[in-house]
Amino acid sequence: MIAAEEALITLTQDGYIKRMPPDTFRAQKRGGKGLIGFDLKEEDQIYQFLSANTHDNILFFTNQGKVFQTKVYEIPVASRTAKGRAIYNFLEMPATEKVSAIVAYPQELGNDKNFLVMVTKDGVIKKTALSDFGNVRRNGIIAIKLSQGDTLGWVRLSGGNDEIIISSALGQAIRFKEKDIRAMGRGASGVRAMRLGKGDGVSGLDIIKKEDLEKGTKGGLRLVAVMANGFAKQTELKEYKVQKRGGSGIKTAKITEKTGPVIGAHIVDDTVTEVLAFSTKGQALRTALKDIRVLSRATQGVKIMNLEKGDRLVGIVCL
Repeated sequence: MIAAEEALITLTQDGYIKRMPPDTFRAQKRGGKGLIGFDLKEEDQIYQFLSANTHDNILFFTNQGKVFQTKVYEIPVASRTAKGRAIYNFLEMPATEKVSAIVAYPQELGNDKNFLVMVTKDGVIKKTALSDFGNVRRNGIIAIKLSQGDTLGWVRLSGGNDEIIISSALGQAIRFKEKDIRAMGRGASGVRAMRLGKGDGVSGLDIIKKEDLEKGTKGGLRLVAVMANGFAKQTELKEYKVQKRGGSGIKTAKITEKTGPVIGAHIVDDTVTEVLAFSTKGQALRTALKDIRVLSRATQGVKIMNLEKGDRLVGIVCL
């Protein structure tokens, strides 16, 4: 009896989660300050958010490599400025672990033809069949075995024949074929995805769908790179050549003190019309994708959001 509708899900650093309808945020021009998105405690910050359907399954992956499962409609609805509910209240997750990635998918996708691609902060990648996560116990199951000091950071759904693009905080990106990674069981630890320079770390992961590459969408596919200090840009995907996994990639953004590090990278096409940007202090700005300029790889981008001192962008949701 629950209506199937789109929802925005947000999770804070302290583990407060809520869902809201996407029209909670009205569209604004890029470069504005945005709306107050959340009533956050002084030391709390927005940490994760995604767009999903109320009927979807939702998987919560922790930084320690475990996974927990529920339905999107089980996440409590709250207003734009409400704090939400503590995630530990309805998932049997140890307080020592933190949710580092959230994946929502329709029930009918849970088969052997779809995979979950996981990437760690230190650039290790692993692919596991989605069907391996069909029966997740209330107290969670192991999703990936991690090396000491490494943490699980990103998880995305793939179709088995797609391409993968990974970005790093200091402005590198690598694009390679999904076939370069063989499927592994839940207890495996993965293989090298990207060689990182000193002081660098993975900052984003996205899947380039095979069907999108084949149909050659009007206007082409683009990579939206988002930087911590409110900067963003689009770059034509054709500027990123397909390489072998395990390399150091190529330049995707010019990183300066003004822009801050890259905090996310998303593949978009002409079906994406707007982006919703969030900051750690709870500001939210919804703006037209066409207002984010298409630029070459080694550029800084344009300012999409004016941030207060000490605030930074967490990322964007493509609508």
